[in-house]
Amino acid sequence: MILFVDMDEVIADTYGAHIELYNAEFNGELTKDLCSGTDVWRIVPEAHQESVRKHATRRGFFRNLKPIAGSQEILSKLADKHEVYIASAAMQFPNSLEEKSEWLDEHFPFLPWQNRILCGHKHILKGDILIDDRSFNLENFDGRSLQFTSPHNVNTEGFERVNTWFEIGEKLL
Repeated sequence: MILFVDMDEVIADTYGAHIELYNAEFNGELTKDLCSGTDVWRIVPEAHQESVRKHATRRGFFRNLKPIAGSQEILSKLADKHEVYIASAAMQFPNSLEEKSEWLDEHFPFLPWQNRILCGHKHILKGDILIDDRSFNLENFDGRSLQFTSPHNVNTEGFERVNTWFEIGEKLL
């Protein structure tokens, strides 16, 4: 099978990074539970929203993300059995191209650079499975769409949902 795997909120914890940066910058007390059901920038006071929206433009934001629990272990096993590609809409934040590549080298060294698709729109992807947190990326995929649970999408319906990497392993290994 050909599997496409998103980065942000699927293997890299951008949501947690937004919360950590906000809390440090504004002495906040945000948690993933408090932000559940929406994007972090929408939950903060209006005066702070632009700052949160610009986190991803900061140098080092993507380079310093934490891997999502289980992603390294399960993706390594999937890569042994299937053709696995990382597909990330990195063009929105041009500095993320280098940072995401370096991050993948560090945390997912078993996935070669040839298996990285840093693109704009994901509707161009042709394969068997797309694992993504954003429904707009899954809507136009011709294969099996797995929506990875993130705090922002807990109320989204209409796609086969996976809550953890271990659940993905049970379905695909």
